[in-house]
Parts: sequence; C-alpha cells; structure tokens
Amino acid sequence: MQSRRKFISTSSLAMATLAMSGLPIYSQDAGSAKTIATRLRKTLKLNMVKGGGSLAEKFAIVREAGFEGVELDSPGFNIDEAKAAIKSTNVIIDGTVNANHWKVRHTDPDPAVRAAALKSCTDGLRATAAVGADTMLLVAGHGKDGTAKEVFDRAVENIRLAIPVAEEVGVKIAIENVWNHFLYNHEGDTNQTADEHARFVDAFASPWIGVQFDIGNHWKYGDPAGWIRTLGKRVIKLDVKGFSRAKDAWTQMADSDIDWVDVRKALVEIDFKGWVAAEMESGDVNYLKRVSQEMDKLLVVG
Repeated sequence: MQSRRKFISTSSLAMATLAMSGLPIYSQDAGSAKTIATRLRKTLKLNMVKGGGSLAEKFAIVREAGFEGVELDSPGFNIDEAKAAIKSTNVIIDGTVNANHWKVRHTDPDPAVRAAALKSCTDGLRATAAVGADTMLLVAGHGKDGTAKEVFDRAVENIRLAIPVAEEVGVKIAIENVWNHFLYNHEGDTNQTADEHARFVDAFASPWIGVQFDIGNHWKYGDPAGWIRTLGKRVIKLDVKGFSRAKDAWTQMADSDIDWVDVRKALVEIDFKGWVAAEMESGDVNYLKRVSQEMDKLLVVG
C-alpha cells in the first residue's frame, strides 16, 4: 500500500492531468483526503433495454438514458447492423458478454462440450473485435462440474487455448465473479475473500485475461471493496448491481446495503479507470435514466 505522502502526490499529479485534459474531477466524500481522479464510463447490458425494435432504436434509448456504451451478447448479433447502430447514435459497443458460457461450459466433464465452449469463446472474441470493442465477459465454468481442482484445471486449460485469438484480435477475456459455485464457497459466510479469483487469473500469466468485477454479485459472501483491493490491476472492467444482505435479495443500487463509500475508496486505491456496466432488470427509458443517475450518485461517474 502506498504511503499517504506518495498517494497524495500521485493523486495530485493525476488531478492536474485531468484538469489539463478538460475531464471533470470529483471530490469523493466530504472530509476525505482521497478524491476520485479517474473517469468511469457508463455502459449497460443490452437486455436491460425495453422498447425499440432495431439495434439502432435500442441504442438511441441507451443514449437518451445517459449511457455512453452498451454491451451485446457475442457471438450472435449482426455485425453490420451493430456498426450501423453505432454510426447513427454514437453509442459505443465497449464490450460483449459470451452468449453461451452458462450452458456450454469450459469446465464440463465432456471434452466435446469444452471444445464447443472454446469455439463460442473464439467466435465471440472475433465478433467483439469486429465492432470495435475490446473486452468479452466470460463465466469461467461451474463448480458442480467436478472437484474444485478438476474445475479449476479444466477452466484454465480450455480458456488458455483462446488467448492466441484474444491477442490476435485485441480483445481481452474478462472473467466475471458470479454465483457459479466456483472460486468461493456457495454455502459459506460473509467473510470470504477474492484470493481464489486472483489465483485463477494469475494461473494464465497473460495480459489478455482479467476480471470484470461485479460489485454487487458477491456482497452476500464478502466485502466488494476488499475484493477490489485484492484483485487490484486484474480488474479491467466493472459490472454493478444492488444486493441487500438484510433482505437476502437483489435490489436496485440505491436500495442495497453495500458500502459504496468504501467501494469508491477501493477504486481510487487500485487506480481503476474505465467502463462500469449496469446489469439489472430491464426497463423503459425512464427506468434506465434512474439507473444512470444512481450510478452517478453512488460511483461518482463523470
């Protein structure tokens, strides 16, 4: 951890750089010595958008709601239609989500299924690159596919085969932390850490594998700010949703009991810069505007 003097010096330099660039600088919390000197860019999953028929119409809703980007499922979308939607709305496809990772898994005991998972992964990477995006979210597998060691080893072995394609097309594979009985104890307590997630990413020893850290997903099992600190530079993107420990249920961000203040501090500490994707229930443009405003309020998004 940086010393206080070094942190302040580094933060001051970062803020000066932002000031010269014209980007906004936000005070994190009243009375806090730390500041948000990064710019988080708002995006969301396409399936959150109710309304609109074509991709262009949906993208227009995304823009009206206050989001700069959108994530599509990949492979499976029409590349030409997606490019036209980008051009007509100026909405960025910042990343994608692998379309098949829950059902066709890299940890399946059947080698044929793992081969299909690999093909879905590489096809998804190529489609992602074709629309100018640079990350593809991936669920690495499922803990019920075997023993902890078997699942870990199968996931690393199979996903590693996709790294040459990721490097070729310039798209990073972003492993999401989800309720998949893998890298945490699904029946465990609230004090679990991200150590196993870090060990998993490190097993690849590749800059093309990182984490799309979902801030709400593991609040039931651990402290998201602590997980952010543990994962550090492995975090290449963020997802966000709300969860209430008190209610043991998913919520909107503002209705959750997540410690957003400490989350913001952790993001400053790891010097995170980049995209944060809303991943919640779907709704119309007015609902999406409220989600966008909650992100502004709780994450101090520029």
